[in-house]
Amino acid sequence: MFGLLKQTPVVGKSSALIRGPSDKLFNFIGVELLENYPRWSPEVKKLEKLTDGPVKVGTQCRQVRIDQGNRSESIFKVTVFEPGARILFEGVSNPYRCDYLIETVDEKASRITFVFELLDLDLHMKPFEKLIRIAVQDGTDRTVHNIKKIIETENAEMAG
Repeated sequence: MFGLLKQTPVVGKSSALIRGPSDKLFNFIGVELLENYPRWSPEVKKLEKLTDGPVKVGTQCRQVRIDQGNRSESIFKVTVFEPGARILFEGVSNPYRCDYLIETVDEKASRITFVFELLDLDLHMKPFEKLIRIAVQDGTDRTVHNIKKIIETENAEMAG
Protein backbone atom coordinates (compact mmCIF):
# COMPACT_ATOMS: atom_id res chain seq x y z
CA MET A 1 0.00 0.00 0.00
CA PHE A 2 1.50 3.32 -1.17
CA GLY A 3 4.90 1.62 -1.49
CA LEU A 4 5.64 2.00 2.22
CA LEU A 5 6.41 -1.68 2.63
CA LYS A 6 8.35 -1.98 -0.62
CA GLN A 7 11.70 -3.59 0.11
CA THR A 8 14.72 -2.27 -1.76
CA PRO A 9 17.77 -4.51 -1.59
CA VAL A 10 20.96 -3.32 0.05
CA VAL A 11 23.55 -3.51 -2.74
CA GLY A 12 27.31 -3.19 -2.75
CA LYS A 13 29.29 -3.25 -5.98
CA SER A 14 33.04 -3.11 -6.51
CA SER A 15 35.31 -3.70 -9.47
CA ALA A 16 39.05 -3.96 -10.13
CA LEU A 17 41.54 -4.69 -12.85
CA ILE A 18 43.65 -7.74 -11.99
CA ARG A 19 46.96 -8.72 -13.55
CA GLY A 20 46.30 -12.29 -14.62
CA PRO A 21 44.18 -14.18 -17.14
CA SER A 22 40.42 -14.44 -16.63
CA ASP A 23 40.44 -18.26 -16.62
CA LYS A 24 42.82 -18.29 -13.65
CA LEU A 25 40.64 -15.74 -11.85
CA PHE A 26 37.51 -17.80 -12.51
CA ASN A 27 39.19 -21.00 -11.29
CA PHE A 28 40.27 -19.22 -8.11
CA ILE A 29 36.73 -17.99 -7.37
CA GLY A 30 34.60 -20.72 -8.93
CA VAL A 31 36.33 -24.07 -9.37
CA GLU A 32 38.39 -23.71 -6.17
CA LEU A 33 35.64 -21.96 -4.19
CA LEU A 34 35.94 -24.19 -1.13
CA GLU A 35 39.69 -23.69 -0.77
CA ASN A 36 39.79 -19.99 -1.61
CA TYR A 37 36.57 -18.38 -0.32
CA PRO A 38 37.89 -18.27 3.29
CA ARG A 39 41.15 -16.79 1.95
CA TRP A 40 39.53 -13.77 0.27
CA SER A 41 36.80 -13.49 2.91
CA PRO A 42 38.46 -14.12 6.28
CA GLU A 43 35.07 -13.66 7.98
CA VAL A 44 34.28 -17.19 6.76
CA LYS A 45 35.25 -19.41 9.69
CA LYS A 46 33.77 -22.67 8.39
CA LEU A 47 32.76 -23.74 4.89
CA GLU A 48 31.46 -27.13 3.88
CA LYS A 49 30.04 -28.45 0.64
CA LEU A 50 26.68 -30.15 1.10
CA THR A 51 26.50 -31.67 -2.39
CA ASP A 52 28.78 -34.11 -4.19
CA GLY A 53 31.06 -33.46 -7.14
CA PRO A 54 32.82 -30.36 -8.40
CA VAL A 55 31.43 -26.86 -7.91
CA LYS A 56 28.69 -26.26 -10.52
CA VAL A 57 25.12 -25.01 -10.79
CA GLY A 58 23.21 -26.62 -7.93
CA THR A 59 26.19 -26.96 -5.58
CA GLN A 60 25.15 -26.10 -2.03
CA CYS A 61 27.46 -25.02 0.78
CA ARG A 62 27.05 -24.16 4.43
CA GLN A 63 29.09 -21.32 5.87
CA VAL A 64 29.70 -19.94 9.33
CA ARG A 65 30.82 -16.30 9.36
CA ILE A 66 31.84 -13.80 11.98
CA ASP A 67 31.10 -10.31 10.65
CA GLN A 68 31.94 -7.43 12.99
CA GLY A 69 31.66 -9.76 15.97
CA ASN A 70 28.32 -11.26 14.89
CA ARG A 71 28.18 -14.99 14.14
CA SER A 72 25.90 -16.10 11.33
CA GLU A 73 25.30 -19.38 9.60
CA SER A 74 23.78 -19.80 6.16
CA ILE A 75 23.36 -22.19 3.30
CA PHE A 76 23.93 -20.93 -0.23
CA LYS A 77 23.47 -22.46 -3.66
CA VAL A 78 25.41 -21.85 -6.88
CA THR A 79 22.81 -20.64 -9.40
CA VAL A 80 25.10 -19.47 -12.23
CA PHE A 81 28.40 -21.13 -13.17
CA GLU A 82 29.78 -19.88 -16.50
CA PRO A 83 33.44 -20.96 -16.79
CA GLY A 84 35.72 -18.00 -17.33
CA ALA A 85 32.91 -15.49 -16.95
CA ARG A 86 30.60 -15.64 -13.93
CA ILE A 87 29.67 -17.41 -10.72
CA LEU A 88 26.64 -16.42 -8.69
CA PHE A 89 25.46 -17.91 -5.47
CA GLU A 90 22.29 -17.19 -3.58
CA GLY A 91 21.32 -17.69 0.01
CA VAL A 92 18.95 -20.60 0.56
CA SER A 93 18.44 -19.95 4.27
CA ASN A 94 18.90 -16.15 4.08
CA PRO A 95 17.96 -13.69 1.30
CA TYR A 96 21.29 -12.63 -0.26
CA ARG A 97 23.12 -12.90 -3.57
CA CYS A 98 26.86 -12.87 -4.38
CA ASP A 99 27.66 -12.29 -8.04
CA TYR A 100 31.22 -12.47 -9.40
CA LEU A 101 31.57 -11.29 -13.00
CA ILE A 102 34.88 -11.80 -14.78
CA GLU A 103 35.86 -10.11 -18.03
CA THR A 104 38.94 -10.60 -20.17
CA VAL A 105 40.75 -7.31 -20.76
CA ASP A 106 43.67 -8.88 -22.65
CA GLU A 107 45.88 -11.98 -22.30
CA LYS A 108 47.54 -10.53 -19.19
CA ALA A 109 44.66 -8.82 -17.41
CA SER A 110 41.08 -9.35 -16.39
CA ARG A 111 38.41 -7.36 -14.59
CA ILE A 112 36.38 -8.59 -11.67
CA THR A 113 33.10 -7.03 -10.66
CA PHE A 114 31.57 -8.24 -7.41
CA VAL A 115 27.98 -7.42 -6.52
CA PHE A 116 26.56 -8.34 -3.12
CA GLU A 117 22.83 -7.96 -2.55
CA LEU A 118 21.11 -8.24 0.80
CA LEU A 119 17.62 -8.84 -0.55
CA ASP A 120 15.61 -8.30 2.62
CA LEU A 121 16.15 -6.53 5.93
CA ASP A 122 14.40 -7.68 9.07
CA LEU A 123 12.07 -5.05 10.46
CA HIS A 124 14.23 -4.55 13.55
CA MET A 125 17.20 -3.73 11.27
CA LYS A 126 15.37 -1.01 9.29
CA PRO A 127 16.58 1.86 11.55
CA PHE A 128 20.16 0.81 10.76
CA GLU A 129 19.70 0.55 6.98
CA LYS A 130 22.10 3.42 6.18
CA LEU A 131 24.85 1.86 8.33
CA ILE A 132 24.17 -1.55 6.79
CA ARG A 133 24.52 -0.05 3.29
CA ILE A 134 27.91 1.43 4.25
CA ALA A 135 29.05 -1.90 5.75
CA VAL A 136 27.93 -3.83 2.65
CA GLN A 137 29.82 -1.46 0.33
CA ASP A 138 32.92 -1.68 2.55
CA GLY A 139 32.63 -5.47 2.42
CA THR A 140 32.42 -5.59 -1.39
CA ASP A 141 35.41 -3.24 -1.69
CA ARG A 142 37.41 -5.38 0.75
CA THR A 143 36.44 -8.61 -1.07
CA VAL A 144 37.66 -7.31 -4.44
CA HIS A 145 40.83 -5.89 -2.89
CA ASN A 146 41.57 -9.25 -1.19
CA ILE A 147 40.99 -11.27 -4.39
CA LYS A 148 43.22 -8.89 -6.38
CA LYS A 149 45.98 -9.03 -3.76
CA ILE A 150 45.98 -12.85 -3.51
CA ILE A 151 45.86 -13.43 -7.30
CA GLU A 152 48.56 -10.87 -8.11
CA THR A 153 50.83 -12.07 -5.29
CA GLU A 154 50.53 -15.70 -6.44
CA ASN A 155 51.14 -14.67 -10.08
CA ALA A 156 54.28 -12.74 -9.06
CA GLU A 157 55.55 -15.70 -7.02
CA MET A 158 55.02 -18.07 -9.95
CA ALA A 159 56.76 -15.68 -12.37
CA GLY A 160 59.70 -14.97 -10.06
